[in-house]
Amino acid sequence: MAQREQQREQMAAPGSEWWRTAVIYQIYPRSFADASGDGIGDLPGITSRLDDLKSLGIDAIWLSPFMTSPQKDAGYDVADYRDVDPLFGTLADFDVMLNEAHARGIRVIVDLVPNHSSDQHVWFQEALKAAPGSPERARYVFRDGRGENGELPPNNWESVFGGGMWERVTEPDGTPGQWYLHIFDATQPDFDWTNEEVREEFRSILRFWLDRGVDGFRVDVAHGMMKEAGLPDYAPVADADSMGGGEENVPYWGQDEVHDIYRDWNRVLAEYDGDRALCGEAWLPTLKKTALWVRPDEMHQTFNFPYLMTPWDAQELRLVIRESLDAFGAVGAPSTWVLSNHDVIRHASRLALTADSPQGDGIGPNSQGKPDPAIGLSRGRAATTVMLSLPGSAYVYQGEELGLPEAMEIPDEFRQDPTWFRTNGERYGRDGCRVPLPWTAEGPAFGFNDTGASWLPQPAEWAHFARDTEERQPDSTLNLYKKLLSERAARRLGSGSLVWDDVADSAVAFRRGELHVVANLGAEPIELGDDVTFVVQSEPFTGTALPPNTAAWFTRG
Repeated sequence: MAQREQQREQMAAPGSEWWRTAVIYQIYPRSFADASGDGIGDLPGITSRLDDLKSLGIDAIWLSPFMTSPQKDAGYDVADYRDVDPLFGTLADFDVMLNEAHARGIRVIVDLVPNHSSDQHVWFQEALKAAPGSPERARYVFRDGRGENGELPPNNWESVFGGGMWERVTEPDGTPGQWYLHIFDATQPDFDWTNEEVREEFRSILRFWLDRGVDGFRVDVAHGMMKEAGLPDYAPVADADSMGGGEENVPYWGQDEVHDIYRDWNRVLAEYDGDRALCGEAWLPTLKKTALWVRPDEMHQTFNFPYLMTPWDAQELRLVIRESLDAFGAVGAPSTWVLSNHDVIRHASRLALTADSPQGDGIGPNSQGKPDPAIGLSRGRAATTVMLSLPGSAYVYQGEELGLPEAMEIPDEFRQDPTWFRTNGERYGRDGCRVPLPWTAEGPAFGFNDTGASWLPQPAEWAHFARDTEERQPDSTLNLYKKLLSERAARRLGSGSLVWDDVADSAVAFRRGELHVVANLGAEPIELGDDVTFVVQSEPFTGTALPPNTAAWFTRG
């Protein structure tokens, strides 16, 4: 009891916790840095690049899955939640990376995948060998089929990755048997979160990583763990967001009962010092519903996907910022801000698309509405300049600090995303935002490793985006990010509030204390006046007229 009280005394005063204002850098381990040379990034590779991240100016890193997995969905199919997949190293490698990050003042958040496991998980293998109605099957969502002989799936749900959401098993005696639910790939069976054994297992998993010293968890598919009782039929509207962000009352997304899970997890994290944090991946139809995930006794952050998905339109961007600050503020939580991640088209391309591209579809060689790369990069830099001035916590996806575009020309034979295979090539999926990073303009694999191996092919033009090249260019995207992050920290922009300015219909404009922030989303320059002193320009320009697709921070007088 005395030790627990001492730990609580070490926690920050309410309202000053680190996660409220942090800039968190997402690492997709298989594409960040490869120390082994096998073409897949790893934990020692991350350790080797921590000084680069420290120089960038971020506060924490979030690691996408690195736990033991057959890699059917790039690690989001976990076979052992308490170990590191040999592709990425060992638990000892993780401990070294964690300690080295902490030594540099960088916190570490790990990805947790609780909605489903791999079909290679020992529990699922036990379920396949067990009888219908057994405790082993009760850990997952098994149901009898419909039809005279159970030959039809239990309902009509469609997988996020395409095709049906149910898979029929062969029973141990060789006869066709029950069906199991998989929101994603058939190799990713969903847990049954009404089962207390599942809940206790994940409490134990949380404590395993917290005991090692991690600072928190990003929770994958945080809105999908509970399903509507009775599993009723449901058909999404045409062109619906596959993760449920645009629809109400989807029976496998956003059920009220999921909040009890996060209240439980909040209590587990509260046992530990250091303000450990939970961040949810919850695609929901409104910001008010998103804010329900971060009430005081639940998660600490949730991703602001409505902000991420906002098009390049001044009115819509002003609206989503206002609604975000209001919705999250109403529950005492910080808003988060994010423009790219491992599941969406990189924003240096997405913001210049001229045709719809639903989340998860991706873009490829035959896609319509491909972006102009120069316009996309300018808009991407301007969008980041706005994002990093906003109060709350910001997420940066690896490579966006280099201005990387989506890799659109990946040959079909190299594609890896299950979406590509389950839709027979109709949807390209997410490979284009997952290509390994370019660290050097010359050398094997652009410095990703020393051998030249790369699990996805790197575009030749990425030499121009290499970190060593951008380090030497004063106006590079990398140096823009460094300037923004330095000024953000010095001016404490992560906390406080903003005051809106009325500059032009085509502008997003507000003040953060003495600092003015203006972005021009229109087609004509916007005159700012003669009394401005620029702090940051998303694109270098002379004079005081803000060009289109450009943003600036400045003071007056």
